[in-house]
Amino acid sequence: MTSRPRSDDTPKKTSANEPAPEDRKPAGRPAAGGDVPVAPTHPAGLGPADRRRLLDGTHHDPHGVLGAHPMPDGVAFRAFRPYALGVTVVTDDLRAELRDDGDGFFSGLLPLRAVPDTYRLVVAYEGTVLETEDAYRFLPALGEVDLHLIGEGRHEELWRALGAEPMEHQGVTGTRFTVWAPNARGVRLAGGFNFWDGTGHPMRSLGSSGVWELFVPGIGEGELYKFDIARPDGSRTLRADPMARRTEAPPATSSVVHASHHEWRDAEWMERRADRPAHEAPFSVYEVHLPSWRPGLTYRQLADQLPAYVTDLGFTHVELMPVAEHPFGGSWGYQVTGFYAPTARLGTPDDFKYLVDALHRAGVGVLMDWVPAHFPRDEWALAEFDGRPLYEHADPRRADHPDWGTLEFDYGRREVRNFLVANATYWCEEFHIDGLRVDAVASMLYLDYSREPGQWVPNEHGGRENLDAVAFLQEMNATVYRRNPGVVTVAEESTAWDGVTRATHHTGPGGFGGLGFGLKWNMGWMHDSLDYVSHDPVHRKYHHDEMTFSMVYAYSENYVLPISHDEVVHGKRSLVSKMPGDWWQQRANVRAYLAFMWAHPGKQLLFMGQEFAQGAEWSEAHGPDWWLLDPAYGAEPDHRGVRDLVRDLNTVYRHEPALWERDTDPSGFAWITGDSADDNVFAFLRHAADGTPLLAVSHFSPAVRHGYRLGVPEEIPAWHEILNTDTGRYGGGDVTNPDPVKPEPTGWHGRAASIQLTLPPLATVWLRPA
Repeated sequence: MTSRPRSDDTPKKTSANEPAPEDRKPAGRPAAGGDVPVAPTHPAGLGPADRRRLLDGTHHDPHGVLGAHPMPDGVAFRAFRPYALGVTVVTDDLRAELRDDGDGFFSGLLPLRAVPDTYRLVVAYEGTVLETEDAYRFLPALGEVDLHLIGEGRHEELWRALGAEPMEHQGVTGTRFTVWAPNARGVRLAGGFNFWDGTGHPMRSLGSSGVWELFVPGIGEGELYKFDIARPDGSRTLRADPMARRTEAPPATSSVVHASHHEWRDAEWMERRADRPAHEAPFSVYEVHLPSWRPGLTYRQLADQLPAYVTDLGFTHVELMPVAEHPFGGSWGYQVTGFYAPTARLGTPDDFKYLVDALHRAGVGVLMDWVPAHFPRDEWALAEFDGRPLYEHADPRRADHPDWGTLEFDYGRREVRNFLVANATYWCEEFHIDGLRVDAVASMLYLDYSREPGQWVPNEHGGRENLDAVAFLQEMNATVYRRNPGVVTVAEESTAWDGVTRATHHTGPGGFGGLGFGLKWNMGWMHDSLDYVSHDPVHRKYHHDEMTFSMVYAYSENYVLPISHDEVVHGKRSLVSKMPGDWWQQRANVRAYLAFMWAHPGKQLLFMGQEFAQGAEWSEAHGPDWWLLDPAYGAEPDHRGVRDLVRDLNTVYRHEPALWERDTDPSGFAWITGDSADDNVFAFLRHAADGTPLLAVSHFSPAVRHGYRLGVPEEIPAWHEILNTDTGRYGGGDVTNPDPVKPEPTGWHGRAASIQLTLPPLATVWLRPA
């Protein structure tokens, strides 16, 4: 620091450009419009153009005019402190009161040879005096490499560059605020620290990147903030931070400065999760809506209960319905405004990490619903963020989502694509998420999705495919898999798009590279099989192919069989309520169906409440009907029996590689009989990688069939029943095959040997070599 020498250790008090007494005026509220302010008469003051732009919030370089700047006769200090009565500059050598230039501006020319390395401002307000660092003396806290990557749309750790970042900068502790707003005429920072008046906190533009930045000393964790943006049309808008890592709990909408302090304890899980790819591993998923699983529980309270429940039932993974912040709880999280912030309804980001950590330490993987297909139109969030379409497409025909009244992202804009790709990696890296189930992929892939002729524009080749969305999904998947070994992405894609789970560098018949997902929801199997079981058994023979057709395309993708929340709401009825017959038959149908599902090629997903045959549809207001499991309300075999079956399904499933090892390999499956429509019987073999078979037989008729003959491999000396959904403790009639069943040299179903089984009514039986 260079300054004039002094003879003692006391800062010399002076008054810079001391005005005449009649020129002193209280600062008062800065001008909000009207005439251009008169320029001050002394050389350190700001000219009228800079004053006007700062007052209007449209100055692109406030650091260029505020703070300390060398001049021929010394150093000019300028401060913009609305509502202040006085501002004093304090350095190691002197203490100088700045001239009040009106409208909140203060300036002075101090007798220094160079700009001091450090100085502070003492700001007097009515009733209080604050001493603080000057935010406008700092260099940008965002580097050139970050700006280059943002401009290229290739910043894979975007959350480390944009948003609010508590940090030490030039030896001072504070928070760096950055936001991408390329159409803004100016951006100011508003928050609780300035009483939500951003006038005195203008941000600087960092050039063609469209990023605005301000390092604010003394601001730390827990502060509320938003960005006050001057639009191109001259109006203003107050916006939450798109990159905020923490938010207020809805309906409040402010962003919150956050730094994580969670210490992970899941190293063992993270080290071994990449040992086996998901499509070759046991993978049974319990889908959960966290706010309603046990209503009222926080993330930390859920961490005390959810891992124990899931491990008791034997599921390998949980899938959390969207966790990212969303203003309307009734959207179940599928209309996201805070893509980088876990919902504050249940706690802080560190609290959510605590829940994920607890699940991992219990041996449970964590999948999360991710929603890059659209976002809501809330005026404080992403829609026309800086006054023009930014995150959404500029063409309303591409921007308006016809089904949900929301907006679709502009996947062709590199910064928007970067925002989403980085968000996918953010959840995997910052929160140790093991997989992303990507919502509504079909609505992204097709330009004519839910649109009539004339409501959409073909792509450059005249087709209906959204080429920008294809490129985005490929980039997202490639980036996530490259950066996060062991993570899986899952597509909810409801059409026959070719190559959803094909590698991105492999081109298919349609001319597109694969989308690169690890797994895909099998929506066709779900619709067909649920339609079959909803029919009365006497009519099922006319719908037999609905249970077998899935095997025609079973190996075209890597599939998950989903019985998700979408199937048990909005009048669709719960799983058990879809079934025909009396209460006993309904539960028997559910048990038989679940065991058929667990044996069918593909992974399994079951929504909460269905594991114990809840009769009512799911409601986010009260969640599952846990009281049904209380012996005081229901007989032991009723609901608890179905839950016991689910536990046993998962237990046997984990220990039988035939049920999961070759899910995506045709050699892992063989029909015994797929055409026994009159009997309502389906029988097939599953094979492990070493050839060990498992025989699954499903009987969807209410009659008992004795001596039912099935062709089997002749080299197996005997078969042993390892699961029977009619077992008494599940609530069944206990019609079983208790003894080993030995093949006979009687040809059947095209095989040289056969066995005779007793088939229980409305039941599925699994057998393995004895």
